[in-house]
Amino acid sequence: MNKAITAIIADDEPLLREHLRSHLLRLWPTLEIVAEARNGREAVELFDVHQPDIIFLDVHMPGLNGIEAARSIARRAHIVFFTAYEQYAVQAFEQGAVDYLVKPVNEARLADTIQRLQQKLQHNDEQSAGLEALLDRMANDMRQQKPARPWLQWIRASVGNSIRLIPVEQIAFMRSDEKYTLVVWDGGEALIRKSIRELCDELDPERFVQIHRSAMVNLHYVEEVTRGLNETAELRLRGRSEILPVSRSYLHLFRQM
Repeated sequence: MNKAITAIIADDEPLLREHLRSHLLRLWPTLEIVAEARNGREAVELFDVHQPDIIFLDVHMPGLNGIEAARSIARRAHIVFFTAYEQYAVQAFEQGAVDYLVKPVNEARLADTIQRLQQKLQHNDEQSAGLEALLDRMANDMRQQKPARPWLQWIRASVGNSIRLIPVEQIAFMRSDEKYTLVVWDGGEALIRKSIRELCDELDPERFVQIHRSAMVNLHYVEEVTRGLNETAELRLRGRSEILPVSRSYLHLFRQM
């Protein structure tokens, strides 16, 4: 392996990220850790920027969890899950789709993982075809264990000199810049001071999905998905003229449409 092997670590606990980083640097000195992410959404964004060979993903992270982040990354990198829950590790082992580490990370177990990764990289092995089945199984288990949470039902926005409460079911899509997010709904448009990242964590993922790092859409408004070049797509919305781009990292959300 002539080129440097690169990796990203994603965990919402800074101390655990540092713990894993220190172990990796000691056991695999030539490994280049190019970035660290605090949640699944950051992991996907940083992956698109750095295109690492390996990504270490915590299963349980706020907002976009490790399972959904793995769906976005798919077979573009070797995925290693780490988790405090033994059942996910057992599933990963049974499927043979990814490697896994149980928290707290054991150095001897990490050394085994490194050896397997090095062998896969040396032989240019692709991620196992069983990855999707594993992620489906893990996501189902997580849904059964996770109590329901109250999702945002209204968005408060300034419209002229008044404050408008916009029902989320009437929102078609949202698009942000550095400071504001444009909310487009049946009654018009409004700007709010809340990022797409914050909204993704507050809105029901069964209704709203992110399609780009700066945009999300209400699935109930999606009328047509047109595939484009380089694993991208465009969305047409029911009753609207806008055409919204879907970046490669979020195309998996529309594979069944």
